[in-house]
Amino acid sequence: MDTEFLRTFVAVADQGSMAAAARLLNITSAAVAQQIRTLEREIGAPLIARAGRTVCVTEPGARILQRARDLLGDAADLRTVANDDETAGELRLGAGTNALTGMLPDVLARMVARYPQIQVFIKPGYSPELHRAVETGEIDAAIVLQAPFALPKTCGWELLREEPLVVLAPRAMAGRDPHELLASEPLIRYDRQQWGGRQADQYLREAGIVPRERFELNALNAIAVMVDRGLGVSLVPDWMRPWPEGLDLVRLPLPKPFEPRRMGIVWSRSTIRIRLVTVFLQECRAAMQAKGAGAPKATKRLA
Repeated sequence: MDTEFLRTFVAVADQGSMAAAARLLNITSAAVAQQIRTLEREIGAPLIARAGRTVCVTEPGARILQRARDLLGDAADLRTVANDDETAGELRLGAGTNALTGMLPDVLARMVARYPQIQVFIKPGYSPELHRAVETGEIDAAIVLQAPFALPKTCGWELLREEPLVVLAPRAMAGRDPHELLASEPLIRYDRQQWGGRQADQYLREAGIVPRERFELNALNAIAVMVDRGLGVSLVPDWMRPWPEGLDLVRLPLPKPFEPRRMGIVWSRSTIRIRLVTVFLQECRAAMQAKGAGAPKATKRLA
């Protein structure tokens, strides 16, 4: 059985259409359909049900889907073991939304330029779920926020960047006191269900500030746009670029010392791809040194 046909099946199941799977795999829709038919003949059961432009997994397909994922992972592991003396194989990474657009692209650009034989699978998600994915071995490493709990001994952690809390406000408010802004202006809250949002909430409570809440969401770029539109101010970590373009905002430092949000890499010490994880760690360090480890200074215009 050709593992590429299994890969195509998994892609169709995940994407929900032949066309989307074809784009993901960089092959034609006709090739996707042919591979699915061949796999169905080999399996002896229909795996995909077609309904117009969309598809869904049949009951037999659902029964083998996870096994197909496992087999693809095992095949990648075999390639890694066979090429243990080379820097090659599949590296499975995780990254949050801001890391996906801010930190990870630069790291990957450096890594694939130096090690073109590395293939990378990327799982997007929030830090808590990515920590769990590393612990269970679903992925090898992830760029995440530092966990507010002790990691198991099977995991390693390295700090890459610290992001202090800042008050995000329209430029017209640049000369005002940050605490006065947080107390008097409508607050666009960073979601308290997220680690960074809880940190901002803790600061407000310790400073004795009772804000006028207007919105609450877990999307830093969207918060920046809402502040630019005059909908309020926000207390957020000074996250890494890129920021939305054309915004005329200021980032005001807080008068009260407080722990920054910390972003770094968590990895599995027991993964058989530890050689690739080591390469990824090295390239992360190099990329951060090239950019400068600290966040952009507050009060700078966002453009």
